[in-house]
Amino acid sequence: MESEPLEQQISYTFTNKTLLETALQHSSFVNENPSAALEDNERLEFLGDSILNAIISHLLMTRHPELKEGELSKIRSLLVNKAHLAKVAKQIHLGDFIRLGKGEIQSSGRKKASILADAFEALLAAVYLDGGFDRAYALIQRLFEDFFNTISTSAVYFDYKSRLQELVQAKLKSQPEYVIISENGPDHDKTFQVELSVGDVRTTGKGKSKKAAEQEAAKSALELLGASE
Repeated sequence: MESEPLEQQISYTFTNKTLLETALQHSSFVNENPSAALEDNERLEFLGDSILNAIISHLLMTRHPELKEGELSKIRSLLVNKAHLAKVAKQIHLGDFIRLGKGEIQSSGRKKASILADAFEALLAAVYLDGGFDRAYALIQRLFEDFFNTISTSAVYFDYKSRLQELVQAKLKSQPEYVIISENGPDHDKTFQVELSVGDVRTTGKGKSKKAAEQEAAKSALELLGASE
């Protein structure tokens, strides 16, 4: 197997090429080649899942010291689910290197989220076993950088507003109302203040966008209603 293109994609060169080969061997390929005594990537996938969760957890705690355990867990679940891992795998064109059986090839297995996600976790484990934890950490930090910047904060914001809306609809049969009460600063660096009202609850929130201010107000409302977790 020509491994150099993939190694260039992940900025890591394997000392033990067999680890990389195993990480890329889907069970369908192994089952179709029983005489070759090959190992599929499922054991590496198992290890990679644990390593990925540990690294993502550490990165989230470092980047967001203000978030509570429940909030961190929700963001982590978005970052490590199969659909999202498949997106990360596509960044490095991982599907081009996975060894599949004929049936999986014919059914577009290289594009399947489950196969891509599993292979990515196996690849991470291979890097960990070959180069150590620091190299695996560096790989995840680099590949997830853009996703951290776009998903982590928006995921928390979306969760506060949606959770509040679900709660008040069930308990109060009403909708939260958000009103902008002030805008300060120049156009390129405004700070918005929003007031939220629902039932007897009144809260305010500040943020660099209207949405961010609304979400801070929603978070405060959830805390007052005893539903911040």
